[in-house]
Amino acid sequence: MEDKDDGPPNRELYALLHISPDASTEDIRKAYRQWAQVYHPDKYQDPQMKEIATQNFQRICEAYEILSDENKRQIYDIYGMEGVTSGLELGPKLNKVEEIKEELERLRRSKELEKLAHLRPTGSILANLSLPQFLEGDGIIRGMAMASEVQSQLSKRIAIAIGGNLAVTGNSGGGAASIVLRHQIASDASIEYMASAGLRSLIGVQTSRNLSPHSNATLGLAMSLKDGSINLSNVWTRQLSPTSNGNIHFLLGTESSISVGWQRKEEKSSAAGEIKFGTSSFGASAHYTHRFSAKSHGRIAGRVGSNALELEIGGGRRISNFSTVRMLYSIGIQGIFWKFELHRGGQKLIVPILLSRYINPIFAAGAFIVPTSLYFTLKKFVVKPYYLKREKQKAKENMERTSVQVKEARAAAEKAQQLLQNVANRKKNKQVELGGLVIRKALYGNAKALKKLEEFGETSDDLASQVLDVTIPLNFLVNDLGQLKLHKGVKKSGIMGFCDPCPREPKKLLVEYTYRGQNYQVIVDDYDELLIPQEAHRL
Repeated sequence: MEDKDDGPPNRELYALLHISPDASTEDIRKAYRQWAQVYHPDKYQDPQMKEIATQNFQRICEAYEILSDENKRQIYDIYGMEGVTSGLELGPKLNKVEEIKEELERLRRSKELEKLAHLRPTGSILANLSLPQFLEGDGIIRGMAMASEVQSQLSKRIAIAIGGNLAVTGNSGGGAASIVLRHQIASDASIEYMASAGLRSLIGVQTSRNLSPHSNATLGLAMSLKDGSINLSNVWTRQLSPTSNGNIHFLLGTESSISVGWQRKEEKSSAAGEIKFGTSSFGASAHYTHRFSAKSHGRIAGRVGSNALELEIGGGRRISNFSTVRMLYSIGIQGIFWKFELHRGGQKLIVPILLSRYINPIFAAGAFIVPTSLYFTLKKFVVKPYYLKREKQKAKENMERTSVQVKEARAAAEKAQQLLQNVANRKKNKQVELGGLVIRKALYGNAKALKKLEEFGETSDDLASQVLDVTIPLNFLVNDLGQLKLHKGVKKSGIMGFCDPCPREPKKLLVEYTYRGQNYQVIVDDYDELLIPQEAHRL
């Protein structure tokens, strides 16, 4: 049965035959012949070994039967073994390649239409609070603002967005409603019609076009319904590198301006900056965000110009799959602020708190140091121990729930290794004589356990039980040229002689090997490619 861990699905059969998901029919046939020679029951006289060989030979035959059949392979790649055995996802049984392709395309279009019809709401609530105002007896709320928008795909090429906003400051307030109709004229061009009523009543049209694979241009025209003024806008965007792009924005109207911007987004960080010159103002802004882990990040931002001078620093943490909280400290000409943010899906709650209208160095330092120290103290002595305790409890419950499954999988892996051992030892001895690739130790399992083994050479008993020794199967997979390759996108627990020792936990593979008298070590993620030997692995 295939695991439902996060990662590329439906790859166990490819792992069994030790082939790439992109393998050709000839590659599949060749791999099957090689494994069939190893596991064919007629090769073994001992009743116990014959039984083990029969079980594994049946697995090899099943993998070959499915992957060598174009129809079944297509179903397996999309729906896994459940689709192959039940056929429920595809409706009636289909026999011809053309029929199955047509049915799969129909299902794809159906899912696409379901996605298009889905409403995508977004919104934000901004609550401005003031501590000085509260101390003066005038209440704590300086003002509030709310904005909401609902987007819907009317058809494959036409989308509509309806939104509104409301803002209140002191004894005054106002609001506006807007509607935008977007039409995808072609794959590289679109046009938008917009209208707004309220504080900014206007009508407009905007068109965008991809000039090249790396360049885009947008031209807009808007007319105010209050005074009849017209604004023209033109934006040019170009991709500067795989992780960065730049843009130039021209605006001609009551507030003419030109701005130049730049954005970069990488795996661990993102940054952006902009310089703007206008007829009545100028300014520059920039921000940098660094992701310390998959859950936490830090941020620093700044603005300077004719009417702004501000520095902002803080960070945030993801508290669930859809929610992130952030706390920021801001100091500038408008005063000293704390800002709390909650992001959930497309919704945002932002609460800026004015601490002081004046910049006092001692107060400013205290407003930054005190909450920062409190945060790190709570994180170290309260939050982190709580989450560690909860993670341990979840891991314990998971182990208890899957203990029978893991026990059976380990037994099957050990039996498979028994059949591989003679050939693996023969290959190992040959590589020793040639001074080639010899796998000294290979461990597969819980990522935390392997990390501790790599760093400290030991781990706890609980984690150690979630690790499997796979030295024998890896020595078996070393080819005559003294190389070993595990394919990208294939979950390693499906390889013959492997199993999943910790279902639903992140896994890695640790390999220690020798090559030409030198010692090497490498650790890779469950779905990553492994190609050894490599000079980068040398100790």
